[in-house]
Amino acid sequence: MSQDVSTVWKDEKAQQLVEVILSISDKLTMQNFLRDVMTEKEIVEISARFEAAKMLTEGKKYTEIVAKTKLSSRTVARISEWLQNGCNGYQSALNSVHHEHLSPARAD
Repeated sequence: MSQDVSTVWKDEKAQQLVEVILSISDKLTMQNFLRDVMTEKEIVEISARFEAAKMLTEGKKYTEIVAKTKLSSRTVARISEWLQNGCNGYQSALNSVHHEHLSPARAD
């Protein structure tokens, strides 16, 4: 990675960003915030990266991921590397989304 993860999070502004994101609890407010701080192209790019991470964990082939996400094979390879040797961010997020979409168990 180009910048040591521990270094980027030592910055007060970066910590403030994390705190702001954590404080937003509803979808519309989050969408509005992200749209104000990022370009549409950045939102599309990050969304595609998350989709690629999901597809990689599902065992999909690079060619299929590239075709669906329109990311370069190099970007998909980098996401694969981060999934295997990164900070576990993609996997934690994927697990979080997966658990949110599970329906609660019902007692019979």
